[in-house]
Amino acid sequence: MRLSKQSVACLQIPAGKPYHIEWDEVLPGFGVRINPTGKVWVVQYRAGGKSRRETIGRVDTVPLDAAREKAKKTLAKVQLGSDPHAEKAQAKARAKITFEAVAERYLKHAQDRLKPRSFEEVERHLKKHWQPFQGLPISEIRRALVANRLEEIAEQSGPIASNRARAALSALFAWAVAVGLAESNPVIGTMRVAAEVSREHVIADEELAAIWRACRDDDYGRIVRLLILTAQRRDEVGDMRWSEVDLIRGLWTIPRERTKNGLTHEVPLSHVALEILQSIPRRAGREFVFGEGRGGFSGWSKSKTRLDARIAKAGAVMRPWRLHDLRRTTATRLAEMGTLPHVVEAILNHVSGHKAGVAGIYNRATYTKEKREALEQWATHMNAPQPNS
Repeated sequence: MRLSKQSVACLQIPAGKPYHIEWDEVLPGFGVRINPTGKVWVVQYRAGGKSRRETIGRVDTVPLDAAREKAKKTLAKVQLGSDPHAEKAQAKARAKITFEAVAERYLKHAQDRLKPRSFEEVERHLKKHWQPFQGLPISEIRRALVANRLEEIAEQSGPIASNRARAALSALFAWAVAVGLAESNPVIGTMRVAAEVSREHVIADEELAAIWRACRDDDYGRIVRLLILTAQRRDEVGDMRWSEVDLIRGLWTIPRERTKNGLTHEVPLSHVALEILQSIPRRAGREFVFGEGRGGFSGWSKSKTRLDARIAKAGAVMRPWRLHDLRRTTATRLAEMGTLPHVVEAILNHVSGHKAGVAGIYNRATYTKEKREALEQWATHMNAPQPNS
């Protein structure tokens, strides 16, 4: 029968049969199935050694011409070697691989590979800034979608947050491609909303003195002073353990698991740094030197705000600054006091300059003596009576 709107309307199920299929004479493989509940367009083909029959749509909602065209495309795919049924099954499987599910798997993978602070940042970006992607199949996330969301993040949270969110998403997709959960990384080709320039702010001597004086004898105050005295990173000091500190030898050994470059780092403790650590009361059963609860020190933002308020109340004029500026400032001042570049690098635990490349392979010196002398000289300078102190 040549299927037409009129002929299809007249079709009924023969007596004694549960359903009936009428095939089109014009397009073999295309037909209409009459069920007790209604009529549907169908297409039948053979692929992969199996006979397949698929429903195109209901007769009362899909016009005949549209249904015939859909059937023609399906049959053409089969003739060209495709299997529409398998493709549909694969598409359904891909739809189940959502961004949320992939993100959870990625975070489990990353948790043991990233430092706690870095992991928290990545987790926050993926769950907060990329929250609109939750529920979307990972295969449907395209470059245009990513680029548009990056602009939204920049408007809502600032350009730096947008750049950080972009980096976190790119790392997720790179991993997803490697494990076969995604075909490509849609972040590639998108633009950073703002160019990031490394900070070069060095705190002036009078500003540094104001910070030192405003520090109280509490966890945060001691941490800030140790940051100035040792030139180490914020989280390295904030997460310091008593097992890392040798008060007798005056040495703090940061294990490789807690350093940025993955190398164990020895920090000589000056007499002022030792006095600070010796003044801290030990808490029974607690390994961390600072903070409360399960981890090291927390509450950085509020503590910094209170410190800035005390500095302002004391009448000191301060340019905007952050804790990491203390590390840069100490390194700069050490150099100005005559500390050789390779010793400053050793204090900072930098593998660059004198310790990079081939030189680093053969030069295993840790410069412990030189580091101790430099940090002791710096501590004496910092602990000298300051004006208005």
